[in-house]
Amino acid sequence: MPEQTPKDPLHGMTLEKIVSSLVDYYGWEGLAERIDIRCFRYDPSVSSSLKFLRRTPWARRKVEALFIYTLEEYGA
Repeated sequence: MPEQTPKDPLHGMTLEKIVSSLVDYYGWEGLAERIDIRCFRYDPSVSSSLKFLRRTPWARRKVEALFIYTLEEYGA
């Protein structure tokens, strides 16, 4: 029997789903406390956040890492 590898938690997830899930779980204020970027602090919206995250690889990595951590830690 082949050894099963752990499934990529981001597989099938769009950036929009990731951001929306994090906002649902933490709220904008909680998200801004965990990842200090302007698009989460000032007049936040999913669409403005997506524009920023798509252009800013370091910020996107932080959001994806928080999403994976949240899934693993809290099963959210």
